[in-house]
Amino acid sequence: MVCAIELGLRDRIECVASAAHPIDRNPSIVALNPLGQVPTLVTDDGLALYDSRVICEYLDHLAGRSSLFPQQVLLRWNALRDQALADGLLDAALLIRYERVVRDEAARSEPWTRGQLDKVEKALATIERLAGDYAARADIGTISVACALGYLDFRFPEVEWRHTCRNAARWFAGFSQRESIRDTLPANAPSTPAHPDRGR
Repeated sequence: MVCAIELGLRDRIECVASAAHPIDRNPSIVALNPLGQVPTLVTDDGLALYDSRVICEYLDHLAGRSSLFPQQVLLRWNALRDQALADGLLDAALLIRYERVVRDEAARSEPWTRGQLDKVEKALATIERLAGDYAARADIGTISVACALGYLDFRFPEVEWRHTCRNAARWFAGFSQRESIRDTLPANAPSTPAHPDRGR
């Protein structure tokens, strides 16, 4: 949705309420996406696209631009690297959330959780190192990083990443003033522990 707003496509997208769950799979989502995950986008032609990366690139194409996916080689690889870094952080955070919320307490694994948390911490350290490069950018990389940090604020406030990531915190404070981020920050969404979520 952040990309849709950045590209001026918000009014062309109809949002449908859904509850993705790794065990109690939502039949209405599975009918469109065999993985049963959100986000899933159905085009006007009936083509179902899934995974944020694919949907964001489709929206960029639909808008007739390449502003979110730079064409200049170095800018493009930086943006795609940052997108992958943020997606990896989100993947690890979501696995922690599944472990804590979906799995029965007796079946939970502390070593597993620690391993995923280490990924989050290492990703944050890398974001902190790269944050000085983010200031002039509004591309798929910086959007993905902003969404990942917003998700941590929403689902993992105990991580308190701003204490160790001062550069990233300063950048995020400014980037969060963009309409696209302001209107989609998950902190505004209700907490639904039974339905862990992810999406950009």
